[in-house]
Amino acid sequence: MKALLIIDIQNDYFEKGMMPLSNSEEAARNAKKLLTDFRQKELPIIIVQHIASRPEAGFFLPNTYGAEIHESVKPLNTEKIVVKHFPNSFRETDLDSYLNKSGIKDLVICGMMTHMCIDSTTRAAKDLGYNCTIIGDACATRDLEIFGKKTDAKDVQNSFLSALNYFYAKVTTTELYLNDNLLKPEV
Repeated sequence: MKALLIIDIQNDYFEKGMMPLSNSEEAARNAKKLLTDFRQKELPIIIVQHIASRPEAGFFLPNTYGAEIHESVKPLNTEKIVVKHFPNSFRETDLDSYLNKSGIKDLVICGMMTHMCIDSTTRAAKDLGYNCTIIGDACATRDLEIFGKKTDAKDVQNSFLSALNYFYAKVTTTELYLNDNLLKPEV
């Protein structure tokens, strides 16, 4: 069985948030399309919400608007919410046990930030034996800097998705994923 795993699409990653990302609106629109598809097919949905455990993090602080799940992917009461405090959605959460109990072996992954939580969660999922599909245009990241040199968000996005593609996950787009799944029965 497969499930949709939506990671950290939270208010702080949008304009006027504490850590706005490049293309967060587009990624959220695409994540909503996936969410709608999974809801229509009555397939499992897991929403991951990061809550900072350190005040110096500066974003996703407990009990703040910025830490709330973005309206585009607000969970229904029947959908599983996993609260995490680390980039890896499996670390010190019940995600793995929930997936095992539910018989889920295939994960369709989207969310934020590609270079951090999407990357670490996907690698951990593969190591735990899950089959992963990442919907690249339903993910967002930001500019990064090292040694005084800036790397644009689009290059960060391409680099991390390229690194995950093949061994760790199949990387595709929202349109290709939804069109491909029109032709196949859901499992």
